[in-house]
Amino acid sequence: MTIIQSEIEHRTNHNAGEPSIETPDWRYSSPEERPDYSHLDELENRSIFILREAFNQFENLGMLWSMGKDSSVLLWLARKAFFGHVPFPILHVDTSYMIPQMIEFRDYYADKWNLDLKVGQSTEQVERRETYPDGDLSRVECCTALKKDPLEDLVETYDFNGIFAGIRRDEEGTRAKERYFSPRDDNFEWDYRDQPPEFWDQYKTDFEPGTHLRIHPLLHWTEVNIWEYIDRERIPTINLYFSDDEGQRYRSLGCAPCTTPVDSEAETVPEIIEELKATQVAERSTRAQDQESESAFEELRASGYM
Repeated sequence: MTIIQSEIEHRTNHNAGEPSIETPDWRYSSPEERPDYSHLDELENRSIFILREAFNQFENLGMLWSMGKDSSVLLWLARKAFFGHVPFPILHVDTSYMIPQMIEFRDYYADKWNLDLKVGQSTEQVERRETYPDGDLSRVECCTALKKDPLEDLVETYDFNGIFAGIRRDEEGTRAKERYFSPRDDNFEWDYRDQPPEFWDQYKTDFEPGTHLRIHPLLHWTEVNIWEYIDRERIPTINLYFSDDEGQRYRSLGCAPCTTPVDSEAETVPEIIEELKATQVAERSTRAQDQESESAFEELRASGYM
């Protein structure tokens, strides 16, 4: 059974305005100490151009939002590109295994920013305890059942021609093969061996009728750029990214059973930036499904995953 909500029916209104959801000012650089972030202007301008170009060229677009740092930056850029209003639905695939703070964060800012939030969720296999870690499904099979399939249901239900996603080339090897405008076939499958060329900031936007697109305005950003932009713009950020009382924080967010925190004392955005500049550890090393087999993530993405 797949549940698709066009609006969140049970908002967490009792959490509205709580400091645990609103990011306090001390998390960011003070105006007096803020570094020179002018190098971000070019990144921002290109991303906003891609957002506007896609909106101009294609109908029935949606934007994925996982409440993670990248998709939150993408959502912020969309609000900038369209002057505070996001003119397309925001999509979240709820696996039923999200960390609770992620859902609270989602509902609070969906209300605050007046987002047209649509949520897809598959529940049948979870209720039968077939999924990881309760059942026999591997992590990758679980991602297919709880992420890929509900996303396809959202696309089909609302007839989306294209989906914005906040992926970056430096995030992992498979995503480095992506294009800004990346076509999928009728089954939402991605042929990573046959992608349109994109040279000299020229993007292919003329595709055969019926082509489903994934649009990636953040491809040229790095993990450090994301955090620098969060600091410059003071973008609301879920508190899971900051060090807790046990000296741990999340570097990458996903389902609770498959995502582990890292040891860190970084309690502010500038401290995270400094930590990242010194680390040699891969960003998604804490995402267990990525480590299941050498080609698992590539195969999963080729079949229609984010």
